[in-house]
Amino acid sequence: MTNKNQSDSATGVDPTAVPGVELDISQCNVLLADDNAQNLELLLAYLEDLGCEVRTAQDGQEALDQIAQRRPDLLLLDVMMPRVSGFQVCSRIKRDPATSDIPVVMVTALNEVSDVERAVEMGADDFLTKPVNRLELLTKVRTLLRVSLLQRQLKKTIAELRRLNPGTPG
Repeated sequence: MTNKNQSDSATGVDPTAVPGVELDISQCNVLLADDNAQNLELLLAYLEDLGCEVRTAQDGQEALDQIAQRRPDLLLLDVMMPRVSGFQVCSRIKRDPATSDIPVVMVTALNEVSDVERAVEMGADDFLTKPVNRLELLTKVRTLLRVSLLQRQLKKTIAELRRLNPGTPG
């Protein structure tokens, strides 16, 4: 018996595909922020097969600077970083209306329930604990990139509907 949440490699059918909507994550860009070069290298290797652009930042301030220059479709964020922590980065981007809808995955060695609660309070969309499991990482990244693309498509559709029918409230 096959799991319906797994891709059917025999048919090439993606069970998470949305009928009538093309979701090409190869056009997305992901920002990884971690102060540990080995962690960045490992995450880059894990994400290589996605086919999308992956950028890196070596601390929280660099991540904020990169986000200001070019908005990522997804942010993978280490919690414990110098200058600006992952919690602080997450909180700042979630408070800013221009960046609040960027999906954030906190990646941390911390495994206390209070740390997870704090990540959620700061606005994190998901979290991974180190050492990161490759399959779990790829699954979460693909899912959140698809959500990001769907949000973008929804905004375009709403803007087009407003353009076609300017008297519509909302």
